[in-house]
Amino acid sequence: MRDQVRATGYTGEHAGPAKHEFSSVSGTSASVTPARGPRVDYVRLSITDRCNLRCVYCMPPEGVPPRQHGEILSYEELLAFVRVAVSLGIDKVRITGGEPLVRKGVVEFVGALAQVEGISDLSLTTNGLLLPAFAERLHGAGLKRVNISLDSLESRRFAEITRGGDLQRALAGIDAAFAVGFNPVKLNVLLLAGVEDEARAFAELTRERALHVRFIEYMPLDRRLSHVGQFVPAPIMLARLKEEFELEAVDGVHGYGPARYYRIPGAAGTLGFIAGVSEHFCATCRRLRLTADGHLKTCLFSGRELDVRPLIGRPSELRAALVAAMRDKRYDRRAETLPNGRAMSQIGG
Repeated sequence: MRDQVRATGYTGEHAGPAKHEFSSVSGTSASVTPARGPRVDYVRLSITDRCNLRCVYCMPPEGVPPRQHGEILSYEELLAFVRVAVSLGIDKVRITGGEPLVRKGVVEFVGALAQVEGISDLSLTTNGLLLPAFAERLHGAGLKRVNISLDSLESRRFAEITRGGDLQRALAGIDAAFAVGFNPVKLNVLLLAGVEDEARAFAELTRERALHVRFIEYMPLDRRLSHVGQFVPAPIMLARLKEEFELEAVDGVHGYGPARYYRIPGAAGTLGFIAGVSEHFCATCRRLRLTADGHLKTCLFSGRELDVRPLIGRPSELRAALVAAMRDKRYDRRAETLPNGRAMSQIGG
């Protein structure tokens, strides 16, 4: 077991020179349950707001100004936050971005997280383009599973949605995830107007391979992205696929999200449907989100945030702040306000 690892900065032209050392951490848990809702046990850590794609639903055409190196939580700070969160009953951690694999040192960070006593599930969400280069090392470092975002199986359409992405690189990322043994491998497919015709093709992917495709309703968090198009309800997509296949309801596949799962009889994988807008699941939400710049969100749809970065060096104060936030977690999306001008890439999904 490694006692210390080193990680820092970002890849590419924005790489920062500073380095941080951090030790493996541990903690005993004592869960916190809000007055209205289930126990909070899951945190999504955004480790960067940068991305190698520019998806139309994630950021405006001009992109978003990236945070400077010093504005982003260091890996040492992220681990200190996790240590306190785990002591309060958080045992599921997902690494997000932007695109988390563009941040330098991500493999070492995963290795350090994997040593945190009390984390039962460690996962990562990615667009898959960099997985061929990272999958083996991430798996070896202790990452248990991946979710890969892929919104089209047609090269031209994929390039349009991602503003220049290469579909073949994304598909190679799926292959890499299976090759190293990630289990399960989930595919996140956003329900965008105009791509409904690909639902059958995505469903066919589950026949021979244990791939778990999840159709996710588009959540209009950023008013600047009104151009994305007409809302496509997940129940409508489910009804269409039921006309194509004799789907059978099945239990969820090793996950802690709100998807409802179905299987084509005899298929190796499953189809999931996440209806965060048409059938909001606020009453069962168990999540917290930490943005890359250190703001805690108890609701994806809410503009309410708590800047916890100043508290990270003061564990008792951070613990008190987290307890208060978790106990006050709200479960009625309709009573919330939209995020304060943040693009999805700045929230972490």
